[in-house]
Parts: sequence; structure tokens; C-alpha cells
Amino acid sequence: MPSRQDREIVERLLGRTPQGPYEVVVRDGENSPVVILNGPFLDDGRPMPTRYWLVGRELSRQVARVESSGGVRDAEAAVDAVSLADAHNRYAMQREAGIPADHTGPRPSGGIGGTRRGVKCLHAHVAHYLATGDDPVGEWTLAQIAGPTEESE
Repeated sequence: MPSRQDREIVERLLGRTPQGPYEVVVRDGENSPVVILNGPFLDDGRPMPTRYWLVGRELSRQVARVESSGGVRDAEAAVDAVSLADAHNRYAMQREAGIPADHTGPRPSGGIGGTRRGVKCLHAHVAHYLATGDDPVGEWTLAQIAGPTEESE
């Protein structure tokens, strides 16, 4: 359960109250939330496919710049399709592990960002990568934000 201060910050960053349970799993150098981990269901019982959510404002803006310049298409071309499919499967399995064994209603589906293949949202991949260190599209996106290194010049 997030602290009162974390709830206030997350609500301000999102511009709304989250609709389900979550916890802060990644923080910046000033201890502000950057990534939250959502429960598999919203408060009203609807499935929540997005496990990791990027809430850090500045990083979200940077990811949006990459995304708006063709980043989704570029990421799909740059990242190995098998590695991406494996990341989607791991994500779905992690989310599935949070569902009680006796649950009989609708379940969230898909992988990162709720999709089963390809790239839907760079923000979801970056959040997943920051939380787990295990997302090739998130890693690729952060490299785009960082810009060229001396080795690549």
C-alpha cells in the first residue's frame, strides 16, 4: 500500500486517482515515484493488463518524444522479435502470478501494454525495463533518450 505522500504524488503525476491497487516500485534520485506496479484488477473488478506504469513526468515526456518521432516502428525494427516475444510472455506470467488461484472471472490478457506481439507503447516497455531490467524495447528506448555514446560515434 503506498504512503499518503506517494498517493498524492502519483495522483498529481497521473492527473487522476488510480483506479486500482498499486505500489511504487521505481523511484528517482529525489525519491519521487517513477514506476508503479498495478494489481491485475481495477477496484471495480475489471482486468488491468498494464502491470508496470511509467508515472515519472520528465521521463514520460522524453519517451513521448521518442514515440512521436516513429519510435514504435523503429523499436520493432531494431529489437529482435524473439526477444520481444519472450518479454511479452514473461510480463504476462508475472501478472498472472498475482491473480488468486481461485479467480473465475475475466482475466487481463496480452503482454506489455496489453498486446500479444510487437510494440504498442514505449512508456509501458520503459516502465517494465526500469522495474525488472528485462525488456529489450525499454532498454532500446532509454538508449535513444541517452543519445549516441562515444563508441557509436
